[in-house]
Amino acid sequence: MPQQRHDHCDPRDPPHAIVRTIGHERRSIVRLCDEIIDEMARCGYPDAARFALRLAWEEAISNAIHHGNRDRPDGTIEVAWHVDSRRTCVRITDQGEGFDPASIPDPTLDENLDCPTGRGLLLMRAYMTRVVFDPPGNTVHLIYDNPASGG
Repeated sequence: MPQQRHDHCDPRDPPHAIVRTIGHERRSIVRLCDEIIDEMARCGYPDAARFALRLAWEEAISNAIHHGNRDRPDGTIEVAWHVDSRRTCVRITDQGEGFDPASIPDPTLDENLDCPTGRGLLLMRAYMTRVVFDPPGNTVHLIYDNPASGG
């Protein structure tokens, strides 16, 4: 699939972001993640940073498929990404109505330990430098600052 910049992409995307629309096929999801991880390696990110991005990616994509697109076989996800030696930015937008991330219970609190929601958000926030949701909540930005860049 050719790499391209679409005019309709999010204005918060970095200027040289690559934008792709993918379906729910595991192969295309893994291939795109591998492409981002490979670029991170070329830009000097340590193994731990690449692991962190992969984990956050898996959670964000899983949420987009299951919660956003409601597991519809024809569902699509738009992914915009840019990696440079300083920062990795990934935007994931699903076709859902969105949600309020503040409404998700904290899964670390005793009263929520049996609650099946919130763990993916917790992991994304723990491993990324920043996680930003755009209203109405069907777009997440995963931002990771490269510790190896020194600044």
